[in-house]
Amino acid sequence: MSVVIVGGHDRMVSQYKKICSQYNCKAKVFTQMSAKLSSQIGSPDLVIVFTNTVSHKMAKCAVTEAERCNADIVRCHTSSQNALNDILVKAGC
Repeated sequence: MSVVIVGGHDRMVSQYKKICSQYNCKAKVFTQMSAKLSSQIGSPDLVIVFTNTVSHKMAKCAVTEAERCNADIVRCHTSSQNALNDILVKAGC
């Protein structure tokens, strides 16, 4: 399963990837808005948006790309390790 995480903290990127690998998921993490974010997202199975630490523009871009490729979208206000674990368990990873 491929997962895209949008938002979160810069220092947590390696933690997010490590947690996803424990659930046998490939993860891309975007904590900052890049110029070509929409082309970098690709076609994941699940898009996680940490709403507390992401700009409206970045969140809108991620949701638009997720809808384009029929990916599941999960919005979470906190960007903690426990929140990510809960999301991955509920998603059936």
